[in-house]
Amino acid sequence: MTQAATAALIVAAGQGVRTGGTLPKQFAMLAGKPMIAHSYAALERHPAIGRVIVAIGDGQDAALTAALGDVERVRGGATRRLSVLAGLEALAGAKPERILIHDAARPFLSDAVIDRLLGALDTNDGVVPALPVADTLARGDGALGEIVPRDGLHRIQTPQAFRFNVIFDAHRGWTGEEPTDDAQMLRKAGGRVALVEGDMMLEKITYPADFGAAERRHEVGMRVRSATGFDVHRLVEGEQLWLGGVLIPHDKGLSGHSDADVALHAITDALLGTIAEGDIGTHFPPTDPQWRGADSAQFLEHAASLVARRGGVIDFIDLALICEAPKIGPHRAAMRDRIAALLRLAPGQISVKATTTERLGFAGRGEGIAAQAIATIRIQGE
Repeated sequence: MTQAATAALIVAAGQGVRTGGTLPKQFAMLAGKPMIAHSYAALERHPAIGRVIVAIGDGQDAALTAALGDVERVRGGATRRLSVLAGLEALAGAKPERILIHDAARPFLSDAVIDRLLGALDTNDGVVPALPVADTLARGDGALGEIVPRDGLHRIQTPQAFRFNVIFDAHRGWTGEEPTDDAQMLRKAGGRVALVEGDMMLEKITYPADFGAAERRHEVGMRVRSATGFDVHRLVEGEQLWLGGVLIPHDKGLSGHSDADVALHAITDALLGTIAEGDIGTHFPPTDPQWRGADSAQFLEHAASLVARRGGVIDFIDLALICEAPKIGPHRAAMRDRIAALLRLAPGQISVKATTTERLGFAGRGEGIAAQAIATIRIQGE
């Protein structure tokens, strides 16, 4: 089955008022990035999924763009069911064969869960991840009542996987009370929904305390990685001087195939190093004419996207610029802010330093500028 045959829909139209934050919970920060970014990255990087769309509420476009960039989106409805229906209608024209419907409030989605869902979907109309109930269950209203047998009881999670046409028909024909998930709708329509093993990492985030618990779950499997990057370019007349994504007034500029921003090049290589993805030349060969004069910001954003696709979180960037001139101090804050914006980090996660070589070597003679960077990330243990 081709990648285009499978689509994914993230339901993120809620207001998240029970978490008590100023932002809807799906856009609140969790484990170093907006909550929705975790599940979006997991679905977008999975090799079987060809398209990911997000259903959002009114007034949430800016928050989604800040969290994920210019991703595909659809306007949701007043209820979860209406938001899912809007997403299904947006996808219907492409005629996908399978659809995964996921709640943004369950951020830590693994490839293993997706694989189990899609594997079971070959012989079922729908599949949901589930965990058996382990706690004792009892009725009661202020006092302990009778015990409820827990045999055969499960906690149902998302994403839920369906044959597209079957779940689309179930949504369009729905006449009952508002359901809490899509599997209920398929069962009412006569479809068979199978259970596969869920994941404790998929616990739903609903209340303020859930954020701390989710952070702790996520940290258990994370490992710290650091890598360095280094770049140097000649200073020549007739070129603009770009450093750290900022245009610096100077009588000379750096010479290179792109805009020759040594600062962004060094950071790019450092980030690529943290995930063992080669170097900047591997991804943007200087022999390729399409990168002539290119804005180095796109190189940095590409490296950051590769880290995110692997489930990594960028924690800190330390950049050192080595030159006699220009003076870096007056431009330090602008560089820090620009790099932070490109990486979607807080300025406090970016360090920009400068030094000289005491007039020794090419940098000391004013012939060029060098940059060295260290990137520190957290990534699930590999």
